[in-house]
Amino acid sequence: MKEIPVKLSRLFETVHHVKKIEKGTFLFREGAVADELYIIQNGILQLSKIIPDGRELTLRMCNSGDFVGELNLFSPSSKYLLSARVSESGEVAVIFKRDLEDQLSQNLPLALEFISWMNLQYRKTQTKFRDLVLHGKKGALYSTLIRFSNSYGTEADTGIIINVPLTNQELANFCGTSREVVNRLLSELRKNGVISISKGMITIHDLNFLKQEIDCEDCPVEICKVD
Repeated sequence: MKEIPVKLSRLFETVHHVKKIEKGTFLFREGAVADELYIIQNGILQLSKIIPDGRELTLRMCNSGDFVGELNLFSPSSKYLLSARVSESGEVAVIFKRDLEDQLSQNLPLALEFISWMNLQYRKTQTKFRDLVLHGKKGALYSTLIRFSNSYGTEADTGIIINVPLTNQELANFCGTSREVVNRLLSELRKNGVISISKGMITIHDLNFLKQEIDCEDCPVEICKVD
């Protein structure tokens, strides 16, 4: 599990129960009543937004130690703004929204730590949208590969191995585009020796090429991630 900031670890004091999550299901869907927040114990969730034309835009991949559902805190809206699809089975600790709001209202150090964490999530999302808007479909894919390398990459003699299997459709969801577009762009990268793919695992052989193509600003690694 990720190392949770000391003050935020106190959130575990408000955990009501632990819930199992199964691959292929949804922990919650966009538009459902939002009365719970979750801390992932193990497993992987993908937080997504359905675009008006029916496409799915995956904004964040969450794993052990991550908080999920926090966007609805202190909000008049009682509906989830995103959907949480389970991509790897596991368990989540359940905290009732009203209990967490009470904790944050009464504990200033905890509230400040939580705001700092929320700001980090906002900056991650902001930089992702920047890449989508400024660099189009190609830039969206290239930046997604860079982010995955920062989140799940392992250095090897041949390059950086992304240690999580990804389908082209999953990559397309992260880029807000179609699977066909991702197929074509990945084929070009493989042809040029920038990446290779084996059993769904991507190895990046030329990370600098991807960075140069999107005018990478070398953001801190904690911001340039998918989790």
